[in-house]
Amino acid sequence: MVPVGVEIKETEVSDEDFEEMKRFVRDYLAASVESEEDGGRMRWYPWHSAEYRFNHILNVVDLAEEIAEAEGADVDVVRVAALFHDVAKLEADQDVHAEAGARVAREYLQSRGNYPESFIDEVCGSVVDHSYTGDLADVPLESRCLIEADVLDKVGANGAVLMLLRMGYESRTHMDAAKMIDRVLDRGRDHTDRIVSDTAESIAHQRIKRVRWLREWLEAEVSEMDADGVTER
Repeated sequence: MVPVGVEIKETEVSDEDFEEMKRFVRDYLAASVESEEDGGRMRWYPWHSAEYRFNHILNVVDLAEEIAEAEGADVDVVRVAALFHDVAKLEADQDVHAEAGARVAREYLQSRGNYPESFIDEVCGSVVDHSYTGDLADVPLESRCLIEADVLDKVGANGAVLMLLRMGYESRTHMDAAKMIDRVLDRGRDHTDRIVSDTAESIAHQRIKRVRWLREWLEAEVSEMDADGVTER
């Protein structure tokens, strides 16, 4: 007999099933790049690679789980949606990749396992919602957790390294590093303004603090780093 007051969870995704989903998403991304014509769309950009995209997805899964657990969301819905949120990123245009990803997720969940339609609908709804740019208070809690996690992966040390990596592709020198880090700080503040949950806000502030430290180290160690109009933060 189930104790009174204990909620029965309708759907549970086992660790084994989740690992199988990870393999599917990784292989799907790799196949998306391999099938591109003319050597691949923006293949020279490292963040277009299947490896980068899968790593981003795993980062978002970890962040989304942390936020969902703290905020009382359905963790299985959130982590599965996070895993599929960018699965179609390398084969679909930016403005439709969320809908394309939801279709891939639905086909996978309906064909493997015995997941109820209500669970599949929630997962796919969150995948679609992850590209929503409006007020996060207007989307379901599970969608909000995913959006906040997706935003947070662009903030902090990871965002700073990606911005510095971009410098090489733009033929910039290390003297431009502070400017690029300033962009990360500006983007981090913009993203933090969208965040609703206390959990995500705390993570964002911690990550932005790390980027400020990097900015300060650059100023301390590289002569003339504040030249050309770069401002203190």
